[in-house]
Amino acid sequence: MSKARVLDHPLVDCHLTNLRKKQTPPSAFRHSVAELSKILAYFASADFPTTASAIETPIQGMQGTAILGRVGLIPIMRAGISMVEPVLGLIPEAEVWHLGLYRDEQTALPVHYYSKLPDSAPVDVALILDPMLATGGSATLACEQMRDWGVSKIKLLSIIAAPEGIQKVNSEFPDVEIHACVVDEKLNEDNFIVPGLGDAGDRIFNTLH
Repeated sequence: MSKARVLDHPLVDCHLTNLRKKQTPPSAFRHSVAELSKILAYFASADFPTTASAIETPIQGMQGTAILGRVGLIPIMRAGISMVEPVLGLIPEAEVWHLGLYRDEQTALPVHYYSKLPDSAPVDVALILDPMLATGGSATLACEQMRDWGVSKIKLLSIIAAPEGIQKVNSEFPDVEIHACVVDEKLNEDNFIVPGLGDAGDRIFNTLH
């Protein structure tokens, strides 16, 4: 768990409370996911390299700042899609490359069904987006694909993480940074995070029926 950077802020706690409440409607749930995604991206991007950029203000010329290198957002479908727009609001020049993974309910292992990664040069830093880091199966598979693509710097952004998922990512990809809003108690026998918030994808997309 030492490799996980966990946020400590009252606004984070309030949005987490909103996500956990089973009475929270999908619209309010999506809002809190978006706000927490922005905060995660803000802290995860603190060490991004920058370069000077000459600009003109209405008054005079000056040296501004621009992000150096290519940033890739890698949402793990489907729940990770909800984190893309808020992060793009902070990093509008980022590229978005999708990965389709789902958990087999019988084996609890990740199943890879879709990948939209180019054959061209990889991005300089990849932000893997997934609201929940539970067993770590999908996260490690995504990290593996980033390494195969040739990405040298990988960061995993999750709103809620379980100790088991953090341990798995740390053991298989010790150089990957994990950024989470909170680390919960454990996984239950069904591999759901406790206390957690239920199925993030179903609550985001209102498919609880």
